[in-house]
Amino acid sequence: MVKKIVFFRDECIGCHACASCHPEFWEMTDDAKSNLLDSVEIKEDVFEREIYDDDLENSVDSGESCPVNCIHVYDGDKKLV
Repeated sequence: MVKKIVFFRDECIGCHACASCHPEFWEMTDDAKSNLLDSVEIKEDVFEREIYDDDLENSVDSGESCPVNCIHVYDGDKKLV
């Protein structure tokens, strides 16, 4: 099953929580929003990145830390965050 992060960048308020939790996957940009590193844009301002089992816990932590819930983590069809 494919595990992935789906990030709705247009909803991001730039609080830095995701980058603090998982800096290997997130960076802050000059426009004060996060970028999901090594992701692909699946539609305008929506980005997706496949992840491995080793990254699942940190990805869930990033999603749970987001105050506006713009980070979604999936394990196959099951939404974890």
